[in-house]
This record gives sequence, C-alpha cells and structure tokens, in this order.
Amino acid sequence: MSTPRYATIKEALRSQISQGILSPGDRVSSENQLAAEFSVSRMTARRALLELAEDGVVLRSQGLGSFVADNRPISSITQIRDIAEEIAQRGHQHSCHVLQQIETSADSTNALQLGLKPGERLFYSEIVHMEDGVPIQHETRRVNPRMAPDYLAQDFATNTPSAYLSAVAPLTEAEQSVEATLADADNAATLGTEKNSACLKITRRTFSERGVVSLAVLIHPGDRYRLGSHINY
Repeated sequence: MSTPRYATIKEALRSQISQGILSPGDRVSSENQLAAEFSVSRMTARRALLELAEDGVVLRSQGLGSFVADNRPISSITQIRDIAEEIAQRGHQHSCHVLQQIETSADSTNALQLGLKPGERLFYSEIVHMEDGVPIQHETRRVNPRMAPDYLAQDFATNTPSAYLSAVAPLTEAEQSVEATLADADNAATLGTEKNSACLKITRRTFSERGVVSLAVLIHPGDRYRLGSHINY
C-alpha cells in the first residue's frame, strides 16, 4: 500500500525540522507552495498542515501561515515544582546520575545563605537530571542539616532532592532568580553540550517554617529548556 500524499508532506516537514533546516519560529511553506512542490491538491496540503498542528509540530495563525512550534520543555517561573513530576506530566521518563552526595563545611557565603555559622557542616549534592535519557538539568544543592538530617542517606536515583525536602521540611516560601549564562567545562561535560553554549541558570533558596532549607543552582541547556508562566488577571 502506497503512503498517502499528505503523510509524505508531513514526514518531509518533520525531517526538515529534525535536521535543523527549519527552526522554532520559522514559517512553513504555505498550502499553495506545498501543493505545487509535491504535486498535490491544496486540500491534501492543508490536511498535512492541520495534522502537524494537531500533533503540536507547527502553529497555525489565521492570515499569517504556519510556523514551527517551540517544543522545548517549559517550566513555570512562578511555581516551585519537582523536575521528575514535570517530566512525568509531559509523558516522558525521568532518570538521573548522582555525581556527589557528601558532607562538607560552610564557607562564609554558604553560612550566610543557609543561616549557619562558618565552618559548620552542611550537606552537598550534585545531580544531572535527564528526560528520556537526554540531560536537561545540572543541579547542585547545599542543604541545612538541621532541616534534613537524613539527607545523605537518601537514594536520589529514585526520589529527587526536591521531593524529599518537600516531604521532611515543607516549603513555606522561596527566593528565585533566573539569568542567562554560558556553560563552563563541568556543565558542558555533564549536560552533553559545548563549552560556552547558552544556558539558563536558576538560583533557588527555599524555606520551611523553621528556617532556610536549601540553596540550589540549576543549570539548563538553553536549546533544550525554557521558562514561562500563565498569569490570570
């Protein structure tokens, strides 16, 4: 059985997107252009574009045409959410590599940030989170031992630091900043990207009723991740 012509158009456009010939935001050929290019009717071309729109591959705008959708994972900038939960809600699989999980001592900066005294012990973890096997977040986290004394005994390959801390020291408030940065050598190696490539850096300090719980620095490769929110007025 031969492949329907509209399916051939869909596959050709998907191929152009996956190869980087068409990038997010680029205008896709019009129905008339596709009809001429593939020697099909305009109705066949329209069906191909409509089905791509239903699949979330393109966005159609009345009077303007069709554009390649930006399908990078999107995280809220107004909510604190566990990355494993975010990934699961997208219908994908979360996994991670735990690079470090150690006890260390607070320097003057860390002490001030976590409400400790310089030289006091603190817990440190470094984890790379992946979505369907692709690295999307390099997390480094410093934790106040008073808030989570069993932190180092946890298996973060099965339960993320965020989920564990939310259970033992429920979140009451948070400070969060977002900035553009460039991948250093460590980030490039752990995220599988190029050194000096564009990244998103989120610095997040969380609090429970008893005080500061943790300070996390989250690095995301800019070409695989984005931030956004929906605001009601």
